[in-house]
Amino acid sequence: MPRKKTTNKGKTSKKTAKASKKIYQTHGKVETSKASTLDQVWGDTGNSRYGTFDVKEYENRLREMNRTDIQAHATKLSVVPVENRDMLEKRLVREFEKHVSSYRKPDSPTPKQAGSEAMRILSEGR
Repeated sequence: MPRKKTTNKGKTSKKTAKASKKIYQTHGKVETSKASTLDQVWGDTGNSRYGTFDVKEYENRLREMNRTDIQAHATKLSVVPVENRDMLEKRLVREFEKHVSSYRKPDSPTPKQAGSEAMRILSEGR
């Protein structure tokens, strides 16, 4: 029996070729920031643990708590609760600042243009 002839010669349409050149990411999402932890990769914003990223707001919340509440809060955050309230508040604020700094990544510095003297020295080896 003779083979059936195909009409498509392996050519793609112009529209498909243009669209495939514009795609850079495999998942199709626009990435605005780089994740620094695995939790951030899966979409954790960091607000679930403390409810805020503002240090003053967190300190006010700690001042409003009584001793039992602040010790329960410390236990929930895996901080050893101590009897001295001031020391416990300082520890909790320190842990809060560590948590916030893990979610806020500093901006990368912009490279500066080297001066003419530096460029002259660098071009000597050519």
